[in-house]
Amino acid sequence: MKSLLAYIRKGEFYKAVVEQGSDIIFIVDFSGTIHYHNASVKTLGYRAKGLIGKNIFDYISPETLESFQRQFRQSQRKAFNQKIEFQFRCRDNSYRYFEFNSINLKHRGGPEGLILDCRDITQRKEDAAELLRLQKTKEQFMANISHEIRTPINGIAGMIELLSQNPSDEDRKTFLNAIKHSAENLKVIINDLLDLSAIESGKLRFEKIPFNPAELIQNLTQTFTYQVREKRLDFHVQIAPELNIMIVGDPARLNQILTNLVSNAVKFTHRGSITLTASLSKSGTRKCLLRVSVKDTGVGIPEDKLQTIFESFSQADASVTRRYGGTGLGLAIAKQLTELQKGNITVQSREHAGSEFTITIPYPCSNTIRKLEQSKDYLLKPPPSGLRVLVVEDNEINRMYAELLLRSWQCITDTAENGLIAVEKVKSCVYDAVLMDVQMPVMDGYESTKTIRQLPGRSGSIPIVALTANATKADLDKCLAAGMNAFLPKPFTRDDLYRILFVELKLTPAKISSISANVNEPKFNLDYLKRVSNHDKAFVRDIINTFAQTASELAGKMEREMQVNNWYEIGRLVHQIKPSLSLLGMHDLREVAASLEASCKTSNTRELTQPVTRFIETLRIIAAKIVIEEI
Repeated sequence: MKSLLAYIRKGEFYKAVVEQGSDIIFIVDFSGTIHYHNASVKTLGYRAKGLIGKNIFDYISPETLESFQRQFRQSQRKAFNQKIEFQFRCRDNSYRYFEFNSINLKHRGGPEGLILDCRDITQRKEDAAELLRLQKTKEQFMANISHEIRTPINGIAGMIELLSQNPSDEDRKTFLNAIKHSAENLKVIINDLLDLSAIESGKLRFEKIPFNPAELIQNLTQTFTYQVREKRLDFHVQIAPELNIMIVGDPARLNQILTNLVSNAVKFTHRGSITLTASLSKSGTRKCLLRVSVKDTGVGIPEDKLQTIFESFSQADASVTRRYGGTGLGLAIAKQLTELQKGNITVQSREHAGSEFTITIPYPCSNTIRKLEQSKDYLLKPPPSGLRVLVVEDNEINRMYAELLLRSWQCITDTAENGLIAVEKVKSCVYDAVLMDVQMPVMDGYESTKTIRQLPGRSGSIPIVALTANATKADLDKCLAAGMNAFLPKPFTRDDLYRILFVELKLTPAKISSISANVNEPKFNLDYLKRVSNHDKAFVRDIINTFAQTASELAGKMEREMQVNNWYEIGRLVHQIKPSLSLLGMHDLREVAASLEASCKTSNTRELTQPVTRFIETLRIIAAKIVIEEI
């Protein structure tokens, strides 16, 4: 304690706090003349004692001088005053923000003067200004998004209303095209928002798969053919021959970048042309640099806006948003996707003359030249009919959409509103595939899939396709980890669903005869029955005798119904015996029963005679065998 008192008495405290402190200390008289200041004025570019004798009012910015003088006069009447903001001129004629707290020396019995403790608040003011700018940007963005989302929704609602009024075939086609166009616009906006969120949260992951850049660019440009023709623009596509090789990367993200650039060119070009030029240069044995430029003769970008167009929610100016629409996210996403792949994006533009955007992205590549394929030739092949598909989806419209697509391929469809119902349906019926929504009430798609995978026999190995609006790699990994076989992001098209079911999974309907042929010798397992009965032999014997009697009676009824081709009734009789087959551990035979039940309602009856006959014979064999073995 004595050493601390000695420190204070020697004036070290004064030197540390006043002379060498971070705040600037002024002592001024009531006229504003500076009689003292500490060494901290050096931070403003002035030398020590360089402002003594000067008038402080001469250094206050004109914008804050009036309020400063008013508060200065008030400080002369108060013992203390605090947090008075002003701007002080530096030696280089720039201004910094300060706030002062004042002590009135006259109120302490001293001369007419003020001690001004001035704290630099420039950073705080800049932060506040930036926060205000961001808030205004956010408000403008929300207004844009609201407008952009409401516009296609209003268009869809209006066209649906017109469709309900029995229009002519020509008008109906026009209305449906308008609905499709509005839905596509809405899809782009939502995808932009999701992508931006994934990028900013650091959760975006890039695929590393081989693809042909020439094929990708060729297919992409074909999607803009109608829009370009509608605006009567010339569209030139120049793909260098060296692009016709396999490179390794994320084709979906490259497609997204280029789609944004071409879409912008189409949007902002009213006459003239759009030119896409793509080339590839080797930068090593297995390295290459992809370069793609999109040049247009559109409205161009003012020079002072070129530095901000890649910012989120930013367009050249507010009038662009009002005239052309858009969220201002496209170029921001394109830039971030490019740079996350160690690439670069640049822009050259002159107002009223056009713009040219250029991206360069490095990729690993091979020397293999691959012949370009027609991207959708497989759609010309008719899919196999009779596929049994369970659509698990809590949204009624989404269920209807999937069912209509499946039925157009002569699929047999069934539906479930949640995962729990799906599990029960898979237990009791045979399906060739399940379309499984991920987010549902009661039981979600992940839990439902895990439960199905634990079912015995064929039911546990049924192909399951995830349907989800969350389309990141993390979501894909989660679906595969749950036991799903494939992944279909929503919203999906007819082509997308066809590709998953008939190209990737190569699904074909399971034949009833081939299923029942697997049950060469009927087997049963009484472990479950014994366990639930606490090994009560009398109870087990009663169940077995009841099953044997019921199975024999149902077999006889099925034979009689076959004679009159009453296949629907046969399906109902099969349904009756199905729970008993599960109880007695005959899971293979239960699957045959489930498949027969579904087929009796939907299939060509000529195909059922043999499998139903085999099923009847199997029932009679098992009824006799189970009684004999238990006795």
